[in-house]
Amino acid sequence: MVVDDKVEFRILDHARLENEYMSFKLEDDTIVKVKVDLDRVGKATNFTNPDGTPHYAINTSVKLSIIHADRTFSVPRSNIKTQPQTSPPKQMFK
Repeated sequence: MVVDDKVEFRILDHARLENEYMSFKLEDDTIVKVKVDLDRVGKATNFTNPDGTPHYAINTSVKLSIIHADRTFSVPRSNIKTQPQTSPPKQMFK
């Protein structure tokens, strides 16, 4: 007898109920914004927890946004993509 060892899930849609970010102000006036997202949520269709409650699989991600008090930032010059300079188009008629 072969026992099926796979738990199957039905993907559930979800909607955010409150603010997108939690914001914190640090003592140096830096603002830290934290966003938690649900990437994928599934409810098992052929399995329940030992107490009979539904079993969920939830994938999350955390995103941080840091805004310094002086509202400046820097990146290495090598990260700046520049387009080659081109000559202005020649005029056909004068």
